[in-house]
Amino acid sequence: MGKLRLSNIFTDKTKPLLSIYLSAGYPELDSMPKLIENLEGNNVDFIEAGMPYSDPLADGTTIQESSSIALKNGIDLSLYFKQIKSVRAKTKLPILFMGYFNQILKTGIEKFLQLCVDSGIDGLIVPDMPPKIYQEYYQKTFERYDLAVIFLISPTTSEKRIKLIDALSSGFIYIVSSSSTTGKTTGFGKEHLNYFEKIAKLSLNTPTVIGFGIDTKDKFELANKYANGAIIGSAFIKAIADANNYLANSTKFIQTII
Repeated sequence: MGKLRLSNIFTDKTKPLLSIYLSAGYPELDSMPKLIENLEGNNVDFIEAGMPYSDPLADGTTIQESSSIALKNGIDLSLYFKQIKSVRAKTKLPILFMGYFNQILKTGIEKFLQLCVDSGIDGLIVPDMPPKIYQEYYQKTFERYDLAVIFLISPTTSEKRIKLIDALSSGFIYIVSSSSTTGKTTGFGKEHLNYFEKIAKLSLNTPTVIGFGIDTKDKFELANKYANGAIIGSAFIKAIADANNYLANSTKFIQTII
């Protein structure tokens, strides 16, 4: 399925789209498959399955802490892919790998991409993979594996770079709501809305999804007015921190958003 499963959620859109970020191995080592099934049952549209990393550039304190706990719990890439494969047999949700380029390089580009395909991953979000480096060295390789590749843009991204990212992206463009790490919840002010409107007016070919700082129903709905969907990460991670009740708390949290 690869790109198709992801692209279908945008072409078939009948409601505001919600993606949830979760950290594999958090709050328990085997949480991810259970959470993905729970989120599908609560009408979430697609999943960012984060692979914890020791030096997460784009992640704020909440996700860094969840990654640290997950690594202590024993999550690693091998188990990550096993868990994805186990839940892929039970869910139709698009699942995206969210991680860092060093994890891919250390495994080997083609080996890593094959692991994604074999496990049922639909695409990749790699915040520290530069678009020009991808275009020059890796694009042809990635395209052989029918995986969506998602790049990020921020308020400081030039229009020229946005156009390049639009040309290279094959799933959606991740609009980072502010020039900070994840988890900042100061609200969307006029500056944010002007930025969202500016991106909307570019009439990009690729769907857009807004993330970073979305933690309420109002922000979720506002993001969907300017983009094709919204991503919630840190607020969800906080909601499921209690390892004894994380599935019930997952349901309660999603019910406050949609």
